[in-house]
Amino acid sequence: MALIQCNFFSRTLMRTVPIQVILPTDKSMFPGMAEPEERPFKTLYLLHGIFGNYTDWVSGTRIESWAQDKNLAVVMPSADNGFYVDNQKSNAMYGTFIREELVEFTRKSFPLSRKRADTFIGGLSMGGYGSIVGALQAPETFSAVCALSSALILDKAAGMREYTDFLMTNRGFYESVFGDLDELRGSDKDYDALAEKLAASGQPKPWFYMACGTEDDLIAENRQLRDHLAALEFDVTWEEGPGKHDWEFWDTYIKKVLNWLPLGEEQKGVSSGNVTQ
Repeated sequence: MALIQCNFFSRTLMRTVPIQVILPTDKSMFPGMAEPEERPFKTLYLLHGIFGNYTDWVSGTRIESWAQDKNLAVVMPSADNGFYVDNQKSNAMYGTFIREELVEFTRKSFPLSRKRADTFIGGLSMGGYGSIVGALQAPETFSAVCALSSALILDKAAGMREYTDFLMTNRGFYESVFGDLDELRGSDKDYDALAEKLAASGQPKPWFYMACGTEDDLIAENRQLRDHLAALEFDVTWEEGPGKHDWEFWDTYIKKVLNWLPLGEEQKGVSSGNVTQ
């Protein structure tokens, strides 16, 4: 398993950015084992949570070993605390970076499939939010979304009124990320509005894997989005179980994600409006 750290200049963010890539190009084969077919890799773009960076998934979970077993490439970028959205005022264009520039750069640089059916996006907490919004904005790129303990905090952010010293309770922080909080609902950062827009467009809809721990403060918001997506006839696989907002839960469920992804199939069958549990 090749674990590659790479720095490149992002035209979108106007600075040099780091990424980490798991690439199963050097798999060890025992005598008698068939060599894997050489073809572009199916790819999971995997996003970190708040306070994290591109190294989190490798240090916090066993994703490296499991990706090798599945012959899956995994691309892990950094997005600071920017929630993977665009903020034109601050030129923090993290959404465009993830959806467009990162995908194109990695496809040019590594042997990755360019097929929609082979391209997935996922993440935890802030990265779960980012993967949901990213896939709904770019359904032509991503065929599947894997969202763990997603930080579906739009109502909380819009309701912040104080400017405090702690980032998570500071209205100023959310303004720096999302812009005008009074216009957040219904915007291109609103997962509910984006899902409704995509459902009405007739475009292919990505299919969803969502999971959250029953002891996680975010579970009510995740259940609500699950139901909203199903009502809009998205295909949703939902899992919940004992767990908090921590790496123990994410290590367990990222393996479930890899088992769910169609890594040995050409495509996944889609059933309209169903929630599979």
